[in-house]
Amino acid sequence: MSEPTDHAETRTPLLFGRVLDGQGGAREIGWEEAQDWQPGAPGEVLWLHICRTRAGVRDWLEEQLHIPEPTAELLTSDQTRPRAFAEGETLVGTLRGINFNPGAEPEDMISMQLWCDGRRLITLRRYPLQTPREVVAMLDRGDGPPDAGATITMLAELLIARMSQSIVDMNHVLDELEDMDSEEHAEDMLKRISTIRRNCLGLKRHMAPQHEALEQISKDAPYWFEEHDRREIAESIARLRRYLDDIDISKESALVLQDELRARSLASSEHATYMLTIVAGIFLPLSFLTGLLGINVGGMPGMDDPDAFWAVVALCGLLFIALIVVFRRLRWL
Repeated sequence: MSEPTDHAETRTPLLFGRVLDGQGGAREIGWEEAQDWQPGAPGEVLWLHICRTRAGVRDWLEEQLHIPEPTAELLTSDQTRPRAFAEGETLVGTLRGINFNPGAEPEDMISMQLWCDGRRLITLRRYPLQTPREVVAMLDRGDGPPDAGATITMLAELLIARMSQSIVDMNHVLDELEDMDSEEHAEDMLKRISTIRRNCLGLKRHMAPQHEALEQISKDAPYWFEEHDRREIAESIARLRRYLDDIDISKESALVLQDELRARSLASSEHATYMLTIVAGIFLPLSFLTGLLGINVGGMPGMDDPDAFWAVVALCGLLFIALIVVFRRLRWL
């Protein structure tokens, strides 16, 4: 059974909304109420998770939140390379996570844009994500993040943590491939190894910029991003760095296994070619002799001798044995 995602069929852009109470809990809020929301108590934070492909999202960002047009365009565009920057007292960023939707490959990453001014957190996505729903479940249980900074760090941490399962799965496949019979399953093994290498390259290509984005958040986030949030981001950066190292190791392991399979295949092909050459070298003199004796011209010796056939057979046998001895002395056999 697949894990729940933030997939929702709604008439509005809102996928879900919560008002954080500052104590790890939250209450649900709808789209209409969120339009004119103001904190009702100290520490309250509004979090809206929005589908950025719904009509009117960009206009809402510009008119309701007074987000500058270039930033609103970034938040709703398909330019999803991980990045982050501070814009006055707001934090703007794009993060990526593993695509666990049916039929997707690990390297098919999903992006999540975010905008936050400390009191309001807006996250936007195009395809369903599991991470936001996981954080919402924690809030509904009362043990979620207390403020905007902690919510951002938790989203980043969970996005990164989900990488580990993909890396573990790839390493498990590599272990299975190492135990398989390379002669019997060579073609299937090469195909699976190519898939692993492609996944590694895709993960590395998308997650390396995320490392830079998280470092940018840690350095340039506004004042409301507290010191403990920066420490959490630093831990996420260190974890991401380890995962990137693990991806490199998995990629190198796949490359070594692929080279070994190709080397075995090449050695087997060369051995077959070598044996065919030896056989041809042995039978070439015999073919010449039998071809010479098979010409239909006068004067062929033994034409009237009933024992001539057996004499030729004996001669061919002696020539065959002589060639075997010579080849062995030359260490060709």
